[in-house]
Parts: sequence; C-alpha cells; structure tokens
Amino acid sequence: MAEIKETAIQEVRQYKNGVFSQQMKEIIREIHLEITLNAGKIAVIACSGRYADELAVGFLRSEGLLSSKDEIESIEIADAEQRVHIRTRNQIPLTLSSHKTIASSGARGTGAGQAFDRQPIRETLSTPIKPEQVFRIMDVFLSLASLHDSTGGTHAAALVAGEGEIIAVREDIGRHNTIDMLGGYALLNGIDLSDKMIVRTGRVSSEIVHKVWRLGAPLVISISVPTTLAIELAGEAGITLIGSVRGDKFIVYTHAERILTNY
Repeated sequence: MAEIKETAIQEVRQYKNGVFSQQMKEIIREIHLEITLNAGKIAVIACSGRYADELAVGFLRSEGLLSSKDEIESIEIADAEQRVHIRTRNQIPLTLSSHKTIASSGARGTGAGQAFDRQPIRETLSTPIKPEQVFRIMDVFLSLASLHDSTGGTHAAALVAGEGEIIAVREDIGRHNTIDMLGGYALLNGIDLSDKMIVRTGRVSSEIVHKVWRLGAPLVISISVPTTLAIELAGEAGITLIGSVRGDKFIVYTHAERILTNY
C-alpha cells in the first residue's frame, strides 16, 4: 500500500515572549478508519491513516480474530484510505456483540473474539540484554520517531530484535494503534515475536501489556511508567517490563532475569 500524507500544514497564531506571530505549523492527520471482516463491520478507529492495512490486521489479531497470514484471502483499502476490507479464506465466527468505535486515546479490546492460551511467556532473548543496550536502543528508537519531532502529536513504538536491531517503527495518534501496527506488520511478514522486544514512548497500561502478551513478545521497554495493573499483568504474563528510561537510569518492574546484571 502506498504511504499517505500523514500531516497537514495549518496557519496558526503563536504567542511567545509577549508577542503574537503568524506561523505555519505541521499538524498530525486524524481520520476514522473503518475495519470490516468478511463484510461485517468490526471497528472504527481514530488514527492517522498510515499503515492502515497493518493497523487493521493487528487489531483483528489482538481481538483474537486472526492468528496467521495464511487465513487472509484479501486486504482492500477503499474510500480514500478510510476503510479496510479484510476477507478470510474461512468464515470466522464473530462474538463481538457490535462494532467498536475507538477514540485515539481510548482503551482497546481485550480479545473478545477467540480466546488465546494465557500461559506465561517462557521464551527469552538469545542473550540477556545489557543495561547499556537499553539506553542505546531507546536513543536510536527516539531518533527514528520523526513524526513526533515534527508535530509533537504522536505516540511511537518499535519492534526490536534480541540483538538490538530495530526492525520497524510505527507512529500514530493512538498509543494502542502503534502496538497493533507492529502486530499487523509481524503477521503480514511472518515474523516470530517470541525473541523480540517492543519499545515505546507512552505510559504502559494493562491493555498494552495484554496486547504484547497476545503477540508473545517477552520484553517491553518504555520511556514512561507502567500502571499497577500493568505490572501485575506483566508479572502474570512472564513479560519483562522496563520503564522510566531516562538519562542514565531505568527501572525493571518484572522478570529481571532477562537483564544481564553481573558481567
């Protein structure tokens, strides 16, 4: 899918040092993306409109309605990039009582479609991650989050290999959207997440941890902090949760065994 223009230039009046001035400001785009599965409307999601196919696939994956690329027969982007139609090879029974309208900052589903195996994640990285790797990964990640630099209006997340290589970066107005985008990217490209990590900019809520648990990634790194319920869920899920990555410090909230502490 061709990338769309994710920002627009808006004339604004800026107040600075006691003076108003005319400025041209880059503003992040917002659309309402409709997702349909086999002609049934599943959700309307507020988003920037970028990587709409990944977002739709990732959302369906997080809801337990998709688990493999092989299930997908076709993906169609329509109506000026504001509608995604996904058809599967076999009819998928829907247990969602009605479609969801999801604001850019709103909580997302917790797998209302098909249940998933809620066993703790046992997989780990090929080698434990060193503290200096945490800082290096975060620095590189933030340098690649260009939309936030230009607009100040996005969240960002990245898919990172165990060796620290950043595979993909996704930015959007919704923090949940970025995780779904990475989930969709991984599913469409056949990437196993059992030895990968998710790096992100925003607060880590229980909904974020739940999405990562379904993806099977064993480690989350965030520049921000988690909630109490996120810590509890990450502990149950077997996910290593690192937060408050700022300056020369970070906090390991759960499952520190994946962090190399003595070397």
